[in-house]
Amino acid sequence: MTSPTDDDRPTTTQQRTGELAARMAELMPGVRSDLEALTRIPSVSLDSFDQRHVEDSAAATADLLRAEGLEVRVVREGGRPAVIGHLPAPQGAPTVLLYAHHDVQPPGDDADWDTPVFLPTQVGDRLYARGVADDKAGIMAHVAALRAHAGRPPVGVTVFVEGEEEVGSDSLPRILEAHGADLECDAIVLADSHNWKVGVPALTTTLRGMVRVVVEVRALEHGLHSGLYGGVVPDGLTALCRLLATLHTENGDVAVPGLRTSEAADLDFSEDDLRADAGLPEGVRTIGTGSLLSRMWTRPSMTVIGIDAPAVDAAANLLTPVGRAKLSMRLHPEEDPARAAEALTRHLQEHAPWGCQVDVTVVDDGRGFAADAQGPVYDAARAAFRDAWDGVDPVDIGVGGSIPFVAAFAERFPDAAILVTGVEDPDTRAHAANESLHLGEFERVCLAEALLLDRLAGAGHDGGHDE
Repeated sequence: MTSPTDDDRPTTTQQRTGELAARMAELMPGVRSDLEALTRIPSVSLDSFDQRHVEDSAAATADLLRAEGLEVRVVREGGRPAVIGHLPAPQGAPTVLLYAHHDVQPPGDDADWDTPVFLPTQVGDRLYARGVADDKAGIMAHVAALRAHAGRPPVGVTVFVEGEEEVGSDSLPRILEAHGADLECDAIVLADSHNWKVGVPALTTTLRGMVRVVVEVRALEHGLHSGLYGGVVPDGLTALCRLLATLHTENGDVAVPGLRTSEAADLDFSEDDLRADAGLPEGVRTIGTGSLLSRMWTRPSMTVIGIDAPAVDAAANLLTPVGRAKLSMRLHPEEDPARAAEALTRHLQEHAPWGCQVDVTVVDDGRGFAADAQGPVYDAARAAFRDAWDGVDPVDIGVGGSIPFVAAFAERFPDAAILVTGVEDPDTRAHAANESLHLGEFERVCLAEALLLDRLAGAGHDGGHDE
C-alpha cells in the first residue's frame, strides 16, 4: 500500500470540519428535542393573544443559554421580553453577536393546517408547526453551535433573542440604547432569513424597506339608499376602488412617481421556479417589468392587504359613505421610507376620485438594507457554508420582505460586519399555514454556524462594512 501524498492527507481545516460535523450529528437529536419543546410554546406577540406565553418562551430561551454556560439576563424596555446571554472572548479574539427572535406569528385558521399548529409533527423530511422555522430554529442554531464547541467557542459570543420581531420590534431601539454596551461586537449573525433552495446556502445581502399606510376615502356624510341616489352620488367603496386602481400601471408596475428602483443580481430563476415556489396557477400572469428577481428584491411593490367594507352576506342596499384600505408598499433597499411615504400620500391625494376627501395615515415604516458583502468575515462565512453544504458555494441573495431591525443594528454597530442568514427555504411557508423546517438543512445551518465561529477566530475585526 502506498503512503498518502500531502494532497491526500486532510488539512487541519478539513480535520476540524470533520470533527465538528461528527459532533453536530451526535447533538442533533437533543437539539431537535429542545426545538420541539420551544415550539410548543405558542408565543404569539400580537396583543390579542395571551402574552404569558411570550414570557414563557423568553424564560425557556434563557434556560437554554444558561445551560451552555452563558451569563443571561431577560430585559424589557417597554415591550416584550428579550434575552441577552454572553460568553467573554478569549484574549485577542473577536466577539460575535448572534440574533434570533422567540415570538411567532398568529396561527391563523386551524382548518388550514394539515398538522396541529403548535405540536411539531414530522412529515417526510420536514417538521411542521408555527414558529418551528421562524424563528425558533434560529435560536436553536445558535444553541447548537455553542454545544458543538462544548460551551467554549474560540470567539466571544453574545446571544440576543428578541421577543417582538413579529409585531415590529417597537422597543428594539430602546433596547439597543439601554443595553448597547452589552451588545458591542465585531460581527453580527442575524438568523432570520432563508437559503436559496434546499441544498444551496445563501447570504442575504439586500432587504427591501417598507411603508404601510391606511387610506380613507370619504364620499358622503352618511349612507344613502342606492336606488334613490345611485347614478348621481358617488359612494366611498367605489371611489376607493378607483383610487386603488391608480397605484399600478397596466402592466403591474407601481405607478407612484419618483420611487427608487434597480436591477437585482443575475441568478438562475425562471418563471417555472416562481410558479412552483409561490403556488402561482397556470394562466395567472406575473405583474411588473424587469427581471423576476428585480421585481421581488429591488423594485417597489404595492399590495392591498386589507379593506374595511360591509360583509357580502350582511350588506344593505346602500351607498357606503367611507371606504378604507391598508396598503403595504415595499421599497428599494436604499430608499428613504419617509420620502417614499410622502410620494405615496401625494399620489393618493392627487388622484382623489370625483373630488372625494382622501386621508392617508402612515401606520409604520422601516428601512431596507444593503451590505457590501466583502472582507474576511464574509470570506469566513462563505467558507463555513461551503463546508457545511459539502462543497456547494453559497449565493448572495436579496429578500423582498422587510426586516427593519437589520438597519437598526447596522446603525447602532456601524463597524460590525452583518451576516443575514437563516434556516428557511422556498417551501418553509413562514407566516402561512403549514410552516415547516427542512431537517437536513437545519443540521447544515447548525454546522455552518459552528464552523463560522471557528473561522471568525482568525478572520480579524475589520471584515465588512454595511451601508
